Amino acid sequence: MIDIKSTLSISGLNFRHFKGESDYSQIAAVLSASEAADQSERNVNPDDIANAYQNLSNCNPYKDIIIAEVFGKIIGYARGWWENETNSRRLYKHNGFLIPESRRNGIGQAMLLWMENHFREIAAANSPEIQKFFEVNVTQFQKGTATMLERADYQPTPHFYDMARPSLEDISEFTLPDGLEIRSVNSDHYQAIWQSVDDNSKDEWGYKEPTDDDYQEWLASPHFQPHLWQVAWDIDTNQIVGHVLTFIDDAENQQFNRKRGYTEGIGIDLSWRRRGVARALISHSLRAQKVAGMTESALVADSDSTFNVIRLYESCGFKITKRDTIYRKPF
Repeated sequence: MIDIKSTLSISGLNFRHFKGESDYSQIAAVLSASEAADQSERNVNPDDIANAYQNLSNCNPYKDIIIAEVFGKIIGYARGWWENETNSRRLYKHNGFLIPESRRNGIGQAMLLWMENHFREIAAANSPEIQKFFEVNVTQFQKGTATMLERADYQPTPHFYDMARPSLEDISEFTLPDGLEIRSVNSDHYQAIWQSVDDNSKDEWGYKEPTDDDYQEWLASPHFQPHLWQVAWDIDTNQIVGHVLTFIDDAENQQFNRKRGYTEGIGIDLSWRRRGVARALISHSLRAQKVAGMTESALVADSDSTFNVIRLYESCGFKITKRDTIYRKPF
């Protein structure tokens, strides 16, 4: 039991730690109800929670989760974890979920304060010399959460936009510049593509240097689908100059009864930007998705990137569907 309810006068309210497998079902129900209220396409079951919680990084669910329940029924929870953004900066990330009928009565704020205090205790004993920030991701539909965070001195940072192309008809024909060609991907290319992804991500907000473990995780990811990738090579230098790492999430498509592909992993070498490489690779990616039986495509765009990617993606038929904002607060 966690004793933080003294400031709240809600009959039957109790805060406690995660108990294990017996909580999976109720956590899944709370997450699904909360996300539906926030207009997010996410619907999970107990098996999804079990799989996620058995593969958490830098998070001990028995210590880093707070659960709110009323008369023994879970109505909300918050989970925290940490990541090193750089060698001198650590992010303590957390997110909270509440069923709609239990919102705006202080429960979310109570869990927020507990999470901050919990992470301050952890941080005090680990790497005191590095910068530390709390971080929360908020969608445009979570207005109550945004207000709560701003009152707690969190500051908004870059926006991230969900964008979608509702049809894979009428795909514009964009060609690569002379001297470049698209090659089918084989296993000999993986390391070079991984290096290209890293090189072309260094000017993105929140970049952190990847590790060998990150590479192995990339290779094992269900989104690792090189048969769909579009990779442009410089014929003369035999170097990669751009890529779109297309993928299809079959489970998600089945869940939401749709045929969507993802035009993700877009990166262009600095010396080749603004020369039509991205548009050409995106158009090839969209065609590959159509051939694979998809009828729509989606991606996430960073509004804080060096180049105006929003305009680029709009020129390829994508439209903004949702905006996310990262909120941060220094310790």
